[in-house]
Amino acid sequence: MRLGAWFVFLAAALSLVLLATGHASAQKRQPPYYASIAAGKARMRTGPGRNYPATWLYVRADLPIKVVEVYKEWRKIEDPDGTQGWMLRTLLSDRRTAIVTGDVTELRETPDFDGRILWRAAPGVIGRISKCAGGWCWFDVDGKAGYVQQTHLWGTDPGERLD
Repeated sequence: MRLGAWFVFLAAALSLVLLATGHASAQKRQPPYYASIAAGKARMRTGPGRNYPATWLYVRADLPIKVVEVYKEWRKIEDPDGTQGWMLRTLLSDRRTAIVTGDVTELRETPDFDGRILWRAAPGVIGRISKCAGGWCWFDVDGKAGYVQQTHLWGTDPGERLD
């Protein structure tokens, strides 16, 4: 019976190690890269530590950000307005989002100008992005989705490909 309990303990410990390793590898990307704010409230600080003063309080989960530097558990980020500062890694998500820039943009049925217009999104609208190729990204705003020209979004590099 003791041997059985030992194997259960060993299997559980191994599972935790594998989960931790997988999580850590996802956080070891080299900057610059895009991510998003995961928390409903997130403070940007002037330096990589809680002892540095906060400069901004973000209250918009899913706001796209660009990670430009990494220091331990801290990420130096840039927001869509170009403001830079430091945030704890735990406040961020690997989820790719984007924000509409410029003018009102169309979400189309297909990734081309001949595609039927399904929706329109105003500047400042945030959505999740995927399937970026050929200058177009699939843009999903709370279930209202379509293809948007990459040049109308902040949160992806021109020509970047996402699967």
